[in-house]
Amino acid sequence: MGVPSVSSKREGALEQEIRALPGRVTAETTTAWTQAVVHLAVVDLGQTWELRSDDRAIHVRRGPSRERPHVVLAADSTSLTSLLRGDVAGIELIVDGRMTVRGSLDTAVSLEAMVRPPEAVLPAMETRHARVGKQRVAVLSSGTGPDVVCIHGLGASRTSFLELGHRLAGDYRVHLVDLPGFGASSTPVRAAYDAPWFAEHVLGVLDELRLDRAHLVGNSMGGRVAIEAALQAPERVTSLGLLAPAVAFVRRGFHPLVRLARPELGVLPHGIRRDIVEKQLVSFFAEPDAIDPALADAIVEEFKERQRSPAARAALYSAARRIYLEPPFGKNGFYPRLAQLQVPALFVWGSHDRLVPAAFARYVREWLPDAQQIVLEGCGHVPQVEHPELTTELLHGFFDHANAARPMRRRRLRRVAAA
Repeated sequence: MGVPSVSSKREGALEQEIRALPGRVTAETTTAWTQAVVHLAVVDLGQTWELRSDDRAIHVRRGPSRERPHVVLAADSTSLTSLLRGDVAGIELIVDGRMTVRGSLDTAVSLEAMVRPPEAVLPAMETRHARVGKQRVAVLSSGTGPDVVCIHGLGASRTSFLELGHRLAGDYRVHLVDLPGFGASSTPVRAAYDAPWFAEHVLGVLDELRLDRAHLVGNSMGGRVAIEAALQAPERVTSLGLLAPAVAFVRRGFHPLVRLARPELGVLPHGIRRDIVEKQLVSFFAEPDAIDPALADAIVEEFKERQRSPAARAALYSAARRIYLEPPFGKNGFYPRLAQLQVPALFVWGSHDRLVPAAFARYVREWLPDAQQIVLEGCGHVPQVEHPELTTELLHGFFDHANAARPMRRRRLRRVAAA
């Protein structure tokens, strides 16, 4: 009898993990079931596997998918085996260049959470759909400790916080949220899609998760939503980590054109060319080479797939319009309202952010002088993606001091009110 080759051992180990997947499905793991077809491409063995989830069950079959898969994961057999064993997170494989993703990144994340074995080395991930009013809000949770809720920007999804969430999960219970209209959440055709409406749903997620309070971290539009949630319910928000937040624009040269643009046009059949999406993604970074090509490709594919839906396009256009048209000053203007914020806040700006320039820091300083502000050199509009280690370090330090800073902020507000 011959000695098994290294490749045959790898093949056997991977097949054992794949065949075990159906048995890992439990009532707990189907909280937010994803019906999907996943294609595994084992690059070093030249094999393919199909994983199909339907009717609360997972089916595995060797060979290519018989229909168009929702996502294709390509990696070597050792990396895929480690992923299915729970020894490594999918985001680590992507960032390290050991796995490429083609299609819905969110589907891959949801499936990973559903089939993670109980004995996994990494913190367990839980994916669910919180019911907030009439909407389903997709949430991905992992880690243990004080609660942190991460809110994505316009046109993005919870996957934009995957790496940051993974880094924070060692010390915190992290919840990545898809706002309604985006990602895997409900997409109502007729909705406000403004900061107050989004904030109500974020606070509703806290209720559904039974969280008395949490740190809120928001990027771009998500930062504006986090601020609004803290204005509506300061007692529910421990602190605000605001990454290039979409504060109100002071100079708005395109204001008349944006006002005339109708979100309802999104329901008309049309597509957004891939090259336009790629160009927009690159513009978010100070150094375009900072983002891994495999991750960039996954983000572009996910956005393109999402925007096939007329309702999703309408949600995107409506939210963009609402953000741009928000008045900066006046009775209900953004900055006078910002001055009433009672929650400790950290504003992180990018030195090379073309969308929300660091120059906005002066308006925040004028209206909210107690807020901490940091400008990251060599950073664009998505600090959590371009500089995940530094962003994690900044948030860690800020969270540690948030509780001590909160009473000081309240006393100052009382003095202002008395004056």
